[in-house]
Amino acid sequence: MRLWVSACLLVLACSDPFVPPGAQFEITEDREPCAVRSAFRNVYFGDLHAHTGLSFDAWAYGTNSTQEDAYLFGRGVGPIRLAPLDEQDRGTRSVTLKRKLDFAALSDHQEYLGELHLCLTPGSPVYDEPTCEGYRQGDMTNVVKFGSQLALEDPFRLPGICDTGKADCLLTAREVWAGVVASAEGAYDRTAACTFTTFPAYEYTNSVNVTNLHRNVIFRNTNVPELPPTVFEQNDPWDMLRELDETCIQAGTGCDVLSIPHNSNWSNGMLFRLDYGGIEDPDTQREMARLRARMEPLVEIFQHKGDSECDHTLEGLGGEPDPLCDLEKLRLRPFEQCFGEPGMGGMSSLGCVSRLDFVRNVLKAGLGEEVRLGHNPYRLGIIGSTDTHNATPGFVDEREFEGHVGTTDDTPVKRLGPGNMTHHGVEYNPGGLAAVWAVENSRDAIFEALRRRETYGTSGTRITVRFFGGWEIPADLCEDGGRVETGYRLGVPMGGELPGERPAGKVPTFAVWAESDAAGDTTPGAPLQRIQVIKGWVDADGTTREAVFEVAGDPQAGEGLDLSSCAPVDGGSDHLCGVWTDPTFDPSRPAFYYARVLEVPTCRWSVYQCNGLMPDERPESCDDPAFYRSIQERAWTSPIWYSAP
Repeated sequence: MRLWVSACLLVLACSDPFVPPGAQFEITEDREPCAVRSAFRNVYFGDLHAHTGLSFDAWAYGTNSTQEDAYLFGRGVGPIRLAPLDEQDRGTRSVTLKRKLDFAALSDHQEYLGELHLCLTPGSPVYDEPTCEGYRQGDMTNVVKFGSQLALEDPFRLPGICDTGKADCLLTAREVWAGVVASAEGAYDRTAACTFTTFPAYEYTNSVNVTNLHRNVIFRNTNVPELPPTVFEQNDPWDMLRELDETCIQAGTGCDVLSIPHNSNWSNGMLFRLDYGGIEDPDTQREMARLRARMEPLVEIFQHKGDSECDHTLEGLGGEPDPLCDLEKLRLRPFEQCFGEPGMGGMSSLGCVSRLDFVRNVLKAGLGEEVRLGHNPYRLGIIGSTDTHNATPGFVDEREFEGHVGTTDDTPVKRLGPGNMTHHGVEYNPGGLAAVWAVENSRDAIFEALRRRETYGTSGTRITVRFFGGWEIPADLCEDGGRVETGYRLGVPMGGELPGERPAGKVPTFAVWAESDAAGDTTPGAPLQRIQVIKGWVDADGTTREAVFEVAGDPQAGEGLDLSSCAPVDGGSDHLCGVWTDPTFDPSRPAFYYARVLEVPTCRWSVYQCNGLMPDERPESCDDPAFYRSIQERAWTSPIWYSAP
């Protein structure tokens, strides 16, 4: 069923002369309309990257919670029991989510879905095979053994399970995948209350040369392929995107899908490499750029494995160093920088670091491709998520962090330690969240918001942010009580493109405002320090540039954080708003603009936990200045683009 929601249902009165673009959305499923809806969009917070016991690595870490358990946790109605497990295979730690999510997707690794089920099901044809027995031992050697297959240039399934002739791994994987879709459906609130939205999803786990080429694949509804591609079927990401396009979007079944890259900070320049699979024909490259832009409109900028916005220590950035890039970095200096050719080993914090490991530079590279090809493959909206492997989507509170990787970080001492061969202890963080501006909390409305990039990511906070750009945005918009309507009427929201018809002599103007995360007595958010606009552009000689502009707030607000008490600092604001006009605008050069909203400094999770230990229990990291002590929680909006004529 494909219908369109009438705009009259979404505005206060059908006689209202203005209906924002995108207020109508396509309905692809049978459900009650949401009682709460707005043509001017509501903000919803979610997590599109979380793992349960269905993932081969999570189970080996002691996570045996189901997808049903994880969805209950995300709804705030059920606890999760975390590893280590007791003799009855029950978790010995219990956590709950104090602030429910509005939406979630569980992105369990699609690789090994069949093998894992067969190895863990007593009586299966291969249950007693040595490979399965070794895996059930649960030590890191066997996790690495499974994961190492994904790092091969031509990955193949682990010997000793599927090749025995005793079981059909693909048939089993189809059955497990059907269960994944059913779990998402069972947790989805189809009533008019619209309390919780879920999406069938999985993670495509391409780790060639130990670099991160992973994607979270999100389906709009339950019209999904019988078995979507894994790295074993399509070990080239371009081929993965083509198969998803052909078997889902172009199949005529009502299927729709998005692929979301994540952790470019672990990719040694590979995730966003501009090589088009070695194809040099510009026409073919142009078609590939269109495919990528259509299939991958978003990027995950922050999660528990670090920040991927920017790194101000790299050479050739085309602007002044941005010290606020120094947030939750996994690769600490000294490291080798990639120039030209990408490296390898990034998932183990090895190899060179590339400018294309960071989203800001990827956005700039996209502008360069727009000039060269006439199409931008990297017109990327922004989200955050957790990548929890504890089945705890949305568990991001710095004060309550219990780890995200089962027995790898199940105690404060382990969390504060150096980690192991696959995870890095104190360098990790609780993760981020995805925020969308959508008409209502339903699959169709949220999916279309993701598709049009009216999204932003946070480092875990729930700051509310609006960002509009246009040629006629008034300088006094912050004093306008109807500024949301004015923003839509005179401009475009985050994720949009400035209208091509530029009025003579006009320069783009942007309005951005934010409200602090004020959740109440249990988890109060910190005040806001400032709002910035980050611009990227391409000079006439093809050089990419960037600049950071202060728009609202006070950069000194919140100074003087006491790390021994972590008491709230003085200063900051509950609300900030600014209108900014680009003083460097060149109408002949393409550009992008995004907003960054920062809270005042607060204690990092590691400081809370170090402070809770006796002096003789404190690991070295508690006193090592190389590790972060404070954090400025923040939000990054999706960009607004300008395309030169």
